[in-house]
Amino acid sequence: MGEMVSYRSNGGTSEGYLATPAPTGSGSSATGTPAVIVIQEWWGLVPHIVAVADRLAEAGFVALAPDLYHGVAATEPDQARRLLMGLAMDQAAKDIADAAEFLAGRRDTAGDSVGTVGFCAGGSLALWSATLSDRITATVGFYPTLPWERMRPDWSGYAGKNAVIHCSEQDGTSAADGIQQAKKYVEAAGGQCVVYDYPGTRHAFFNDDRPESYDDDASTRAWARTLELFRTRLG
Repeated sequence: MGEMVSYRSNGGTSEGYLATPAPTGSGSSATGTPAVIVIQEWWGLVPHIVAVADRLAEAGFVALAPDLYHGVAATEPDQARRLLMGLAMDQAAKDIADAAEFLAGRRDTAGDSVGTVGFCAGGSLALWSATLSDRITATVGFYPTLPWERMRPDWSGYAGKNAVIHCSEQDGTSAADGIQQAKKYVEAAGGQCVVYDYPGTRHAFFNDDRPESYDDDASTRAWARTLELFRTRLG
């Protein structure tokens, strides 16, 4: 369904996995297709993230998963931790913001408004992304973990935008300090932030490649809420 593509970023190029909806046979939509950026967990651009992009395409979205590690992926936690610690935030910001420009510039997309969804460390980056680009107007963070101090968000960029945060019980639920900070700052900026708790869940409950953490019921409910946000706020 998808393919690796290159897009302009930070004076050079970056790569990502692009998934698009199957043709309907009815011709192009007059308004275009909503677009979503998928932001990786600390593992990198692994099959699970590719599968999320494919699921978004099946749901009717153009989805791009940027390769923030630029060709490297992890299979073990220690390796993933090293990759995440070595991630240059200024480069990641450019990769994400320029991914939004790439999607907005495609003829098959709906134009100015782009969404983001991310998981674990990528959940934090997804929430951050609305402060990086005017085009990113709807964000979803699954169990975000990175401390906000590392990104230093300018939360004022959330004015008129929407965020959803899915919280696991293992990470402290929506009562966790990082979640409460994000909600407070988004709302203070004039945005909307809805937080959902999933009792009994572990971190990474959406990742069906991690059976020790995966929760089918919670992931089904979180996915439906994610699609609802994008369908009502993008276009």
